Amino acid sequence: MNLEIIAMGEAVVEVMRTEVDDPLDHPSTFVGPFPSGAPAIFADAAAHLGHRSGFIGAVGDDDFGACLLDRLAADGVDTQFCPRISDRATGVAFVTYFSDGSRRFLFHIAHAAAGQMPDASEEYLRQARFLHICGSALSVSERMRKVCYRAVEIAAGAGARISFDPNLRPELLGGEEALRRICAPVLEKAYLVLPSGSEAELLTGVKGTEEACKALLDGPAEVIGVKRGAAGCSVFTRDAKLDIPPYPVEAVDPTGAGDCFDAGFVVGLLEGRPLEEVGKLANACGALGATRKGPMEGVFPREAVERFMEEGVPPE
Repeated sequence: MNLEIIAMGEAVVEVMRTEVDDPLDHPSTFVGPFPSGAPAIFADAAAHLGHRSGFIGAVGDDDFGACLLDRLAADGVDTQFCPRISDRATGVAFVTYFSDGSRRFLFHIAHAAAGQMPDASEEYLRQARFLHICGSALSVSERMRKVCYRAVEIAAGAGARISFDPNLRPELLGGEEALRRICAPVLEKAYLVLPSGSEAELLTGVKGTEEACKALLDGPAEVIGVKRGAAGCSVFTRDAKLDIPPYPVEAVDPTGAGDCFDAGFVVGLLEGRPLEEVGKLANACGALGATRKGPMEGVFPREAVERFMEEGVPPE
């Protein structure tokens, strides 16, 4: 099977508090596990939108690993380069939500199976039309960064377009300069960058979302899709800026919504749609991604997404 879209990075399960404003520093109730990990969510969403997608990562040879692989396989994602690692547990993210909209995570990733992501074969990478990289994968370990950098070189060299979601926290990487250094090898090959406004500023050191996006477009990137949450998105090219309105929903769980947005954006570009339609599809996927508890539970088939775009009512 020739793949159109490949994502790579961490695969984890998420375990979350059942109540809002219930911190993680005391015994209480959790629900889960839910399949998660930014690039895994992206690959799953792309498959739901009708495109052949693959995921490169690693899970443990345990029940949580089975939870992840079973879900990806059932949804049509190719996982031949997502092995079960016998001597490492599957990565886990514990999360709680607060009434002000903030979240707190505790991660077990770097020393889990997720941190042992394998090198995929050159043949596998060369078939991609889009290779999607998440900044989270660049932050896990030096090994994962090197695997991602190699994949970007191979895929871009074979004519694939590179999409990059820089969901990084500079305080975890030694500051803004370290963040830019880590992201540079991907940005140097990226066709599409999918930041928030603050991330665009962090990547460039330029204040103001529009000016930061112009700075990104001074490099190889040709399209910038800025996530604006409940305000929709803005799309920048060297010739134009489009502000795309949102699809209002009642947000239940925002985790994974940005990855669903990314999948809609990449699929729209892959299909050659006008940028306004690309932004609308991305906004719809992102909005739906926030309507279910669990990072992948807001991923819906293409027909459900299009019905939502027409009617404005999320699937039940």
